[in-house]
Amino acid sequence: MITGKNQRRAAAAVAVALGGAAALAGCSGSSNSSATELSTDPVTITVTFWGGDARVSSTQEAIDAFEAEYPNITVEPQYTDWNGYWDQLATQTAAGDMPDVVQMDELYLASYGNRGALYDLSNLNIDTTNFDTSAVDLGKVDGTQYAMPIGVGVYAIIANKTLFDQYGIALPDDDTWTWDDYAALADELTEASGGAITGSTQIGGFDAGSVKYWARSEGGELFGEDNTVTLDPQALADMWQFQLDLQASGGMLSASAITESQNAGINAGALATNAVALGTAYNTQITAIQGASGDDFVLLKLPEPEGIHPNSYKPSMYWSISSQTEHPAEAALFVNWLLNSDEAGSIIKTERGVPANNEVRAAITPDLSELDQTAIAYQDSVTPGDAPLVTPNGASSIETILARYTQEVFAGQSAPLDAANAFISELQGEIDAAN
Repeated sequence: MITGKNQRRAAAAVAVALGGAAALAGCSGSSNSSATELSTDPVTITVTFWGGDARVSSTQEAIDAFEAEYPNITVEPQYTDWNGYWDQLATQTAAGDMPDVVQMDELYLASYGNRGALYDLSNLNIDTTNFDTSAVDLGKVDGTQYAMPIGVGVYAIIANKTLFDQYGIALPDDDTWTWDDYAALADELTEASGGAITGSTQIGGFDAGSVKYWARSEGGELFGEDNTVTLDPQALADMWQFQLDLQASGGMLSASAITESQNAGINAGALATNAVALGTAYNTQITAIQGASGDDFVLLKLPEPEGIHPNSYKPSMYWSISSQTEHPAEAALFVNWLLNSDEAGSIIKTERGVPANNEVRAAITPDLSELDQTAIAYQDSVTPGDAPLVTPNGASSIETILARYTQEVFAGQSAPLDAANAFISELQGEIDAAN
């Protein structure tokens, strides 16, 4: 995840580049027939993405398979790491040289979509039949389909079953438990181990997903229409206070230990080093955590208020199409093939997340690792609520701002409600300044 200075620099570069993007975006909302008519002549399109060697390799294999099926279309890949990706894309967009197909992230979708840099995919031939509506809606900005999710995940409690078994404690019934039950269980784990482990690491305050969950649990949302932060400050304060109380009882890591775990990253944090038995993660992260830990883990549903489904799909990333493309039909064909083809699914598998396409996900599941199958089984067991609105333009630094206030609250430097109001005010100020 990009953070701090690099995140602000990337956001600034996007803003500068997109200031002139609207002038280049005349075809963004086009519905003329040429947008869907494939050429019989040789056509070359470009695709850009971030990622490491495994992603580069699997993407190239998928490109080779696509070109074998459509020999008149050549796909040229461009790739870099996350930190350099957004500067590069912003520069290309400003120069009128944006790649035809773009791997997009939720934090930047509104920035590019609202400034006219992306094609309205509803005007192209992209099949959404096998996608849940709540997944498709993740790619909409102000009702316009600027992106399609490649993969989706859902929030989860991750539990170290090895530690539960070691200390003779039964796993909870995650269909009926409450946050009070969670707190009691965390305390019990600490006590049963004689302090050898702590029951829980932090369960919210460093990622936007946790805030969305608590907001929706109390009947609200993090963001609303018209670039507004609609989060009820009391919902955020309640999330922080729950954790302060659990730290005080000994069921949750101390503030300093939480900061140390966060800084260590997913592969070396408290869950991965077996220092705690409970925490939160996205379902797809179980593979990395168990791989680093060596213990056995299970995924549990978060406590839900009766009649409310606060969980929602989180897009791992999207495919978008540039409004500058000279070949919208071919770009759409490539995106459609990546999203809907079993062949593409069998090549890429879960490298870009659990496929959002239900049929592709089912087709590849038997060939996946046991942990990937666990992540998919958990995802299928969760009833997601409606798709939350996309992060507004200007709010891409939300997790940096959130983490700062969370650390202040945990360190006793700010009262939860005061910090919640300050967080909302600062985040809204960032959005207002960008729009």
